[in-house]
Amino acid sequence: MFSKILIANRGEIAVRIIRACKEMGIATVAVYSEADADALHVALADESCCIGKAEPADSYLNEERIISAALATGARAIHPGYGFLSENPHFAALCCQNGIVFIGPTVEQMDRLSDKATIKRLMGDAGLQTIPGTDVLNSVQEALAAADTIGYPVMLKARSGGGGRGIRRIDDPEQMEQAYPQAVAESAVAFGDGAVYLEKFVYPARHVELQILADEYGNVVCLGERDCSVQRRHQKLIEESPSPAVVPAQREAIIQQVTAAVRAVGYVGVGTLEFLLDRQGRFWFMEMNVRLQVEHTVTEMLTNIDLVKWQIRTAAGIPLNFTQKDIAFRGCVIECRVNALAPGKVELLHIPGGPFVRFDTCLLTGTVVTPYYDSLLGKLIVCAGTREETLRKMKAALCELVVDGVRNNIAEQLDLLSRPEFNDGSYDLTFME
Repeated sequence: MFSKILIANRGEIAVRIIRACKEMGIATVAVYSEADADALHVALADESCCIGKAEPADSYLNEERIISAALATGARAIHPGYGFLSENPHFAALCCQNGIVFIGPTVEQMDRLSDKATIKRLMGDAGLQTIPGTDVLNSVQEALAAADTIGYPVMLKARSGGGGRGIRRIDDPEQMEQAYPQAVAESAVAFGDGAVYLEKFVYPARHVELQILADEYGNVVCLGERDCSVQRRHQKLIEESPSPAVVPAQREAIIQQVTAAVRAVGYVGVGTLEFLLDRQGRFWFMEMNVRLQVEHTVTEMLTNIDLVKWQIRTAAGIPLNFTQKDIAFRGCVIECRVNALAPGKVELLHIPGGPFVRFDTCLLTGTVVTPYYDSLLGKLIVCAGTREETLRKMKAALCELVVDGVRNNIAEQLDLLSRPEFNDGSYDLTFME
């Protein structure tokens, strides 16, 4: 096991990883920008290093400074969290070149599996049903020709990254001519990769993802599904598990297919396979995220399995000590993402409590929320025996949560949970339209 880990991230995920390391007896190193000098993850870590100015390109995306911080502090492993450098093969290779373990997939795995066009081919060969689409496109003319073959509407997607960036729905050729250069430019700025591809637009549908965990000895488990269909502009707002749209027989079948496919591609660590679930009950594979997801907390609450600890263990070569039959799905879990709507300073913070209520955050009273980073303030997660009880618990927790001084979406989350389509579980990706 590693004796010291550097966390190449910030915010609530850096706090989450530091806490897991403390419980495992692992020393931690925080890196921070000048804007985050007083951040919670800096205070919690055993050591800390300033790596640059506020802009991500000067700090959390600066590979050389992060590697230098790890070497200077003696950290022999780096955990990238999610976002930033978590799916950057060049950074993973740089870690390897400097004798540092990258807690995530190998460079070879990342090259194959982070490319959304490549992973669709691999998963199709492994038996999953994939959405009809293209490889990487080289021009708008190629995109127009492909769309004519596939049939409108189509989705134009960035090959790299996530978070809803570089994604466009295209309904006709005129829209394609406008959207193609925009998607390429947005992808290049966000991920350093302007490659895009097309796939058929499955509509109406739900966004359902399956969490997997695998070790280097061929052991693979699937920790159930998360329904992430409540989205605005491809940004998730609410996640829940189990999905109201998935019946036990469907769940058992897709778990078997997913574990077999992940074993076939030889993946190691935590990962998520994302699907569109249509109204006929068919799962259409979209992509694989080879990192920790923001909403991993939902699965942790449902299964009582600590995904961050197991991500660290599998990176250290430790085999899983449980199998698929040992995994139990208990009750229902809902997560609401609490986002800032504008920069500000937290004047008063009150976090709800009670059994099976969790708020993952980096906030303190006095924390300044800057415009430089993601708008996520925290994730409120609750668990109860039934979906009805979980809904009541979440509404009560949201009413108790106070983040004064920073405009946020707590009131909107209460409104979404109160809508009939969410209460009866019939919502899909059209819910926020």
